[in-house]
Amino acid sequence: MGDITVKEMIKSAKQNLDEVSVADVKKKLNSSKTNIIDLRDTAELIENGVIPGSHHASRGHLEFFADPKCEYYKDCFNKEKEIILFCNSGARSALAAYTLKTMGYKNVSHMKGGFKAWMKEIGVIEDFS
Repeated sequence: MGDITVKEMIKSAKQNLDEVSVADVKKKLNSSKTNIIDLRDTAELIENGVIPGSHHASRGHLEFFADPKCEYYKDCFNKEKEIILFCNSGARSALAAYTLKTMGYKNVSHMKGGFKAWMKEIGVIEDFS
């Protein structure tokens, strides 16, 4: 492997990745077949709020939360459900979706534009609790 920039890594991750629009995410928020996972850090959630109905799993712990054999596994990473990831702008979620695919997840995508796009197009949030 040679030197690669994070920008190149994100571009590569997005090549085989489904990007879901903010409007599509809004439609799927209350679906029992879909889990929408917020990868932002807790400080970001406290400062900016959260999308109602989304689950929180900080990007820094993703692999531990997504591995069913790990003691830190979170059931929002149910492989039987569609998983849509998002972060603030879409970079971390693209890398995270690539990671989940590497871990054997089939039905995973990310929200294009992230939380910033959500705020611009939808704007519905609630306080983090």
